[in-house]
Amino acid sequence: MKRIAVIGAGPAGMIAAAFAKTADTSVTVFDRNEKTGKKLYLTGKGRCNITNIADRDGFMRNIPRNPRFLFSAFDGFFNDDIIELIEGEGVRTKVERGGRVFPESDRSSDVIRALQSFAARKGVAIRLDSRVQSVRKEGEEFILGFRGGAEAAFDAVIVATGGMSYPSTGSTGDGYAFARSFGHTVTALRPSLVSLVTEEGWTGELAGLSLKNVTLTVTRGKKQLFSELGEMLFTHTGVSGPLVLSASARIADDPAGVRLSIDMKPALDEQTLEARVMRDLEQNKHRQMKNAIMGLLPSRMVPIVLMEAGIDPEKTTDSFTKAERKRLVETLKAIPLTVRDTAPIDEAIITRGGVSVKEIDPGTMESKLVPGLYFAGEVIDVDAYTGGFNLQIAYSTGAAAGRAAAEQ
Repeated sequence: MKRIAVIGAGPAGMIAAAFAKTADTSVTVFDRNEKTGKKLYLTGKGRCNITNIADRDGFMRNIPRNPRFLFSAFDGFFNDDIIELIEGEGVRTKVERGGRVFPESDRSSDVIRALQSFAARKGVAIRLDSRVQSVRKEGEEFILGFRGGAEAAFDAVIVATGGMSYPSTGSTGDGYAFARSFGHTVTALRPSLVSLVTEEGWTGELAGLSLKNVTLTVTRGKKQLFSELGEMLFTHTGVSGPLVLSASARIADDPAGVRLSIDMKPALDEQTLEARVMRDLEQNKHRQMKNAIMGLLPSRMVPIVLMEAGIDPEKTTDSFTKAERKRLVETLKAIPLTVRDTAPIDEAIITRGGVSVKEIDPGTMESKLVPGLYFAGEVIDVDAYTGGFNLQIAYSTGAAAGRAAAEQ
């Protein structure tokens, strides 16, 4: 029997292992954690955004780095395939805004259990609490070294160790070290889908405040990089939330100095908003501005918006000028922030960068440098925006690697 080792029991590793298991192969998955899919528990706020129902072109638009590398992998195993697989294991799915697919139960643990049961039914052996510390090749065999000095020999190895984000889940960059040890190029590693640190300190005063139905626009110089309606969150050091995570993927390589703009009233143009402001001021005659515009904003934001607009919060509505009203409206439509950096990579949802796709066969995920060595998932230099696209990359590359490892 051909002996195949899979390093990592996340979505890429479990799919790779299941597809590698045939009547002619023995497949063992090794994971350093005490359970499979540990990082998967965190996805989609614990609900697990399984995939997206977009067509292939839709996926390509949501993959900023090396999307063409994935053509063959998507042809071999795509979103309808993973949905069928998950539902075949008894986990019903549903589609939400933006084509995002979730389990009906809203529990990521159900998806993890489905992947594990699928692999187990195929006959895959799963070894938990088993950290692979080294991989080397001797002749035609790969020798895996474990903590304590134990070793085991295999005919093929699939590296599905994830990236460097959320190291508490076991993603500490082991796969990059394995790749480098075989002469592979690992491109620059940066956080993506991550919170942003801003120059403005006032975000800390709003930490924990969530904004819904606002538009976040991101620009570098005169070039608009991102603009979308949704939700965001203020933090002690800057901003986070779904909009910000999506925006961060556009600027991960060079975040410093990028400008953010928050439109608090995207449904209203400036003229309509100005009429709304005038109405509020009329209804709050003789009151201080800090109290008169409470109906326009979350109360914690009022002093910040007035400060950004250059308006004295103690000033009464009676002495509020037309020029000040114009500045207030402009600020409500575009609260400015300047990005200093992203949050650290260990706080990111995914890692940007990885094993160079130039050194991996896109049809099989096999190393072009070392026969019998395969890569799958986040360890490869491919990443996507939010919406289930990154998990689909994991499944598709895992399936390609597993099939090829069994056949070749």
